[in-house]
Amino acid sequence: MEIAITGRNVNVSDRLREYLDTKLSKVPQLDPRVQRIEVMVSHEPNPRRAKTSERVEITCRSKGPVIRAEAGHDDRQAAVDLAVDKLLERLRRAHDKRNVLRGRRRTSVAEATAALTEPLAGDQPTEDFADEPDPFGTIGDSPIEVREKIHESVPMPLAEAVRRMELVGHDFFLFHDSDNGRPSVVYRRRGWSYGVIHLDVQDHDEASPVNGTPVEEPVSVR
Repeated sequence: MEIAITGRNVNVSDRLREYLDTKLSKVPQLDPRVQRIEVMVSHEPNPRRAKTSERVEITCRSKGPVIRAEAGHDDRQAAVDLAVDKLLERLRRAHDKRNVLRGRRRTSVAEATAALTEPLAGDQPTEDFADEPDPFGTIGDSPIEVREKIHESVPMPLAEAVRRMELVGHDFFLFHDSDNGRPSVVYRRRGWSYGVIHLDVQDHDEASPVNGTPVEEPVSVR
C-alpha cells in the first residue's frame, strides 16, 4: 500500500510522516483492497479559523468506492488523530456492511454498528427479537408466507434516512419524510446513487374508479 503525503504551503516534517505511517498502518486490516492513501496537510491562515487552522485530508483509493476523511485542529498532530479516527470509522462501517451482505457476520447488524456511532437524538431503544419466532401470515389460499413487522420511526429528512440506511447495511429504508409529511422509502440504485418513493395517501372514495375498480394514484419517484 502506497502512502503519499503532501504539504500545501506547509513543511511536513519527517516526524509527522512517520506518525502518519504508523497511524495508517491499520487501514489494510479493515480494507486490504486499498492501494493508495493520499494525505494533504495544510494550514488555514484565516485568524477566525484559528481553532481548526491545521487541516488534514485523507483519501483512500482502491478498486471500490473512494473513502475520504478530513479534520481540523489548532495542533497538527491532533488534526491527524481526528482525521485518521474518522477514516478508520468509515472503513469499519464499510467492512461490517460487506460482512453482513455476504452473510458471514457473527453479530447482528445492530451490534455491528452500535460501537461505530453515538445514539441519535430522539432515538428510543428497541427490543431485540432475534430469538423470538417471527410472525407470519398467508395471502388467501396461497402458500406464500408474508412476514409482518412494525417499524417505529420519527419524522426525518431524506439525508438522515439515507444515513441510517447506510448504518444498517440495507438496500432500502422506510421513513416519515419531515419535509413533506409523507410515508416514504429510500432505496439504493446503481453505484452510490439513491432513489426515493413518496406515498400520496388518499381516501378510498377519492380514487378514480375504472370499471368499478378504484385506481391508485401513481407514487412520485425521484
